[in-house]
Amino acid sequence: MLAIPRPLRLTLYILLILAGAALAAGLAMRHAERQAQVDDAARANQQLVLYANSLHTLIERYRTLPAVLALDPELRAALDGPVSADQQDALNRKLERINGAAQSSTLELLDHTGLAVAASNWRLPSSYVGHNYGFRPYFSQTRSQGAGRFYAVGVTSGIPGYFLSSAVTADNGEFLGAMVVKLEFPELEREWRQGSDTLLVSDSRGIVFIANQPGWRYRLLGALSETDRAELKATRQYDKQPLTPLDHQPIRHFDGNSYLAHVDGPDGAADYLWESLPLSAEGWTLHLLRRPQVAFEDLRNAGLAAAGVWLTLVFLLLFLSQRWRLAKLRQRSREELERLVEERTRDLRTAQDGLVQSAKLAALGQMSAALAHEINQPLTAQRMQLATLRLLLDHGRVDDAYKALRPVDEMLTRMAALTGHLKTFARKSPSGLRERLDLAAVVDQSLQLLDARLRDEQIDCVLHLSRPAWVRGDAIRLEQVLINLLRNALDAMRDKPLKRLAIRLEADEQLWRLTVADSGGGIAPQDLPNVFDPFFTTKPVGDGLGLGLAVSFAIVHELGGRLNADNQGDGAVFTLTLPIDLEAHIQC
Repeated sequence: MLAIPRPLRLTLYILLILAGAALAAGLAMRHAERQAQVDDAARANQQLVLYANSLHTLIERYRTLPAVLALDPELRAALDGPVSADQQDALNRKLERINGAAQSSTLELLDHTGLAVAASNWRLPSSYVGHNYGFRPYFSQTRSQGAGRFYAVGVTSGIPGYFLSSAVTADNGEFLGAMVVKLEFPELEREWRQGSDTLLVSDSRGIVFIANQPGWRYRLLGALSETDRAELKATRQYDKQPLTPLDHQPIRHFDGNSYLAHVDGPDGAADYLWESLPLSAEGWTLHLLRRPQVAFEDLRNAGLAAAGVWLTLVFLLLFLSQRWRLAKLRQRSREELERLVEERTRDLRTAQDGLVQSAKLAALGQMSAALAHEINQPLTAQRMQLATLRLLLDHGRVDDAYKALRPVDEMLTRMAALTGHLKTFARKSPSGLRERLDLAAVVDQSLQLLDARLRDEQIDCVLHLSRPAWVRGDAIRLEQVLINLLRNALDAMRDKPLKRLAIRLEADEQLWRLTVADSGGGIAPQDLPNVFDPFFTTKPVGDGLGLGLAVSFAIVHELGGRLNADNQGDGAVFTLTLPIDLEAHIQC
């Protein structure tokens, strides 16, 4: 295989880079054009909603007019029998006045056969009076449903309009005829014509009957079936109007009612953004056609940006290839650094475990005097009770001796529980222990260790514990946390006249929430952000190292919970939250 000379190889590389830049620019310009069309379609859709609202508002203004006029006693009386010439003249003039006041197009009164007995346009050559409109669908709808609506070209006037009708009935509900209002939309079309968009309204068959541009009305958006053609002929909906197909082919869809289409319209073939909005209240569809406009500057900028990104990526790859060896060396250095970090992390974890154990032993030391007093009192009592037992046995009172043994046994059981619990509390907990335990039982055990101090200092202790409170954790470490919180509360209340300790344990969604509140005056606001910092303490020198809350915070965090401090009422409140053990909760 022949080797390619270096200058030629360099030329090939440059040509490939330039070809890639040209391809990227072309793709970016195409994408920019599509995105511009999508944005333009979104704007057109918003504009279409405004046009739909204007049409809806115009129709709603007159929707109830036929129903109101159908209640007029004079109109109802006219349909209850033959209409005389004087009566018809009076009705014509009345409808003429009402039509002028309502600013509708035409009002007409039909009898039960569909014959127009009076109309507001009675003065015009195209008057509806004397013509029968029983073949119109709105009349049959009114007879069967009480109201009707229908858009059609007037067979008498040749002017298209929207007919809204309401039934005129006798007191017994008998159908007497129909009150009809006709709406024409010339002003609406002139208003829509002010913009550059083409606006069309089509019926349920896809026939365009309203358009703001000449040549677009009475166009077919789809093929008509033979049934449709027969109904159109029978109802004379678009009487004598040629229905010409409007050729349009979708090019690209944006969503269900939005697409780019090639339309062969009255002004010649062109591409349009075609937006459609169904008008469900009338059974129509409103269409907006807009010529897509994409600025050349935007396309150029997109192409230049894409070419710039391509060239940047190429040069970046070249730079990275040159730096590959250096990256390998850095990788080795990083691996060595990670190994050192892991070693230091293990050392720190060992130090933390030692700190936790030291804090536990320190707590035990501070509790030793109270516990010694707690044990000493039962021992003294037991010596006295044993002397009593000897006297009872010497006198042969065996039954009384058995009764006197019961309190001795209870005191020995309590002392064994205290000493056994002390040994458990002092034991070093296995790292990472996660066992199922009852948080309420941990509270009980912590209070038992501090029972002597609680009694000696006459603490008013209020408990509200939900049981069982299943969590996953380390009972020994959690007990150390509670001992720290309780001892801090007792220290805070040492010189206070009111000594009240409130402990509450309750479920909060997926968490157990344990609060320890005291009446010790609270924590200074400036000290609240620092209470969990190592070596931070507000106690006098010699009363503590400031590690208890820091160790407690670390233990709770390691168990997946949170420990917070705040002030409440006349004291401080510490809140401990741990996730509920859902598996244990379901089993229970």
